[in-house]
Amino acid sequence: MTVRVLVADDQDLVRTGLSMILDAQPDIEVVGQAADGHAAVELAHRLRPDVCLVDIQMPGLDGIEVTELLAGRGVPDPIAVVVITTFDLDEYVQGALRAGARGFLLKDAGPELLVQAVHAAADALIAPNITRRLLASLAAREPSSRRTQPIEPLTEHEEEVLTLVARGRTNAEIAAELFIGLTTAKTHVASLLTKIGARNRVEIAMWAYDTGRVGD
Repeated sequence: MTVRVLVADDQDLVRTGLSMILDAQPDIEVVGQAADGHAAVELAHRLRPDVCLVDIQMPGLDGIEVTELLAGRGVPDPIAVVVITTFDLDEYVQGALRAGARGFLLKDAGPELLVQAVHAAADALIAPNITRRLLASLAAREPSSRRTQPIEPLTEHEEEVLTLVARGRTNAEIAAELFIGLTTAKTHVASLLTKIGARNRVEIAMWAYDTGRVGD
């Protein structure tokens, strides 16, 4: 399956370079490019890519605003967003993850991490550069009022799955570690999304840190 990607960055050289790296992959196709936030949102709605690679700082709409419009709460058919930034722990990145981004990418990360981040977002996984350090930092910055329990308590198996999701495990890895079927693992992840009101696995991981279930 080919992953269709939209690249949005106001720097021509960066945008072109990212697109060339991705287009060189046999299973990735860049279907559009945008030089500002408004164009990114318009193209994303029109082209419906699998992943939007969005610069955090752009004219018109910045990366956080673009993320909210494409993947925020209440968006009926969200599109996966990976934000591009210069610093891995700046407040823009944290805001973008809270807004619904599935990952972030440093501009100097290199081709391998770029491809990994795109595939992780397309497959609804936690990208390898969403580190425990960042998740712990996000939890530490949140007010204690956010650290709430789900309305319906998690089962023992769901608690185990929660911890593994927070550690970046795939459904197949979760199934193998817990000695359960792949379908069962997927069911537990879906139940977690519903019970804690998360939009994706990144939010499941952040909630695990927020509630103290996983430490740094």
